[in-house]
Amino acid sequence: MQLIDTHTHLDAAVRHGELDATLARAREAGLVGLVTIGTGSDDWPLYRDLATAHRGFVHYTVGLHPCSVAENWADEIALIEAYWSADALKPVGLGECGLDRFHLPKDAEAAERIIGWQKAAFTAQLDIARRLACPLVIHSRGAFAECVEMIDASGVDWTKVVFHCFSEGPAEIAELTRRGSRGSITGVVTYKNGDNVRASMLAQGLDRLMVETDAPYLTPAPHRGKPNEPAYLRHTAEFAANVLGVSTEEFGEVTTRNAKAFYGI
Repeated sequence: MQLIDTHTHLDAAVRHGELDATLARAREAGLVGLVTIGTGSDDWPLYRDLATAHRGFVHYTVGLHPCSVAENWADEIALIEAYWSADALKPVGLGECGLDRFHLPKDAEAAERIIGWQKAAFTAQLDIARRLACPLVIHSRGAFAECVEMIDASGVDWTKVVFHCFSEGPAEIAELTRRGSRGSITGVVTYKNGDNVRASMLAQGLDRLMVETDAPYLTPAPHRGKPNEPAYLRHTAEFAANVLGVSTEEFGEVTTRNAKAFYGI
């Protein structure tokens, strides 16, 4: 079974001196590629270097994660577009960006200030994505309807949009499908409390599905409790294939094709 991890974060592997071993294990597990996702200006150059050093296997995106948004958000976003205009290896998408109400502070005034920054930063990144006509990776937590409304208003091509780590229900996945977008699934689909994710996956269907680890987070069973890594995508894929009632070979073939088409890799 061949797979592409469409959303991972390799900075942890680099910090722990585990990058080479992590990539080797990923290849051994059948991965033919992975996309390491930018969250702020501190990891964008690292990921460009990794993608350059492992060209064709590692790909990268550039974006400002909503939980990385601070008062200086505009300074960060001013750096994004240069990654597409430079002579160096270009990103395969913009993101992850969006809104996150789950991690807001309890203080109402502080929360309102931060969500205001998040919305402004998201609007700015939507404008860049529209102009570049590039794939767009959305982080939405506790803010699905708001994100959809903002993307609708932006003029971004919905067929280039993926809601990563999709954790809403079938009604929400139907809204994405109707617009030509999609949700990608993580190891949460293997959890006992992952009924909503399984229902959404079934509602969307295999033809639009992409899979991810979001490593080092959301480790699938049977390794839950350990740091996640791209090699563990195989467990998510095997479980999801069984839920969908297809062979692992078909699952890998279709999701790999979807990932390549979406990111243009």
